[in-house]
Amino acid sequence: MERTFAILKPDAVERNLIGKILERVESNGFKIAAMKKALLTKPQAEGFYYVHKERPFFGSLTEFMCSGPVILLVLEKENAITAWRDLMGATNPEEADEGTIRKDFAVNIEKNSTHGSDSAENAAFEISYFFSELEIL
Repeated sequence: MERTFAILKPDAVERNLIGKILERVESNGFKIAAMKKALLTKPQAEGFYYVHKERPFFGSLTEFMCSGPVILLVLEKENAITAWRDLMGATNPEEADEGTIRKDFAVNIEKNSTHGSDSAENAAFEISYFFSELEIL
């Protein structure tokens, strides 16, 4: 069983899409091992997205991630990292496949409703950034 980290971003929470997205998570065979709602601070968002600090979108990304509540998730499934990324779809919703979360729910490339780890190493970092092992069941 593999773990991955997911975020339902402020745009999805604001538009009351939590239930619709979680239904897709569960109907695609993921187990929700941990979940919580949070309002990120700017330093938390900057620390989480530190790998992008030199990118031109870093400032707008971290501002957006602090603009409203998010849902933080630890998901489990065989090949969870790849399976979650496939279910989310391409970062740019205009390039995402039909039936993916981003194709169906994203507003644009920044307000694309979800985040997912892109590697086992990043999943481990991202999970531990927001959850202790005691919170993961």
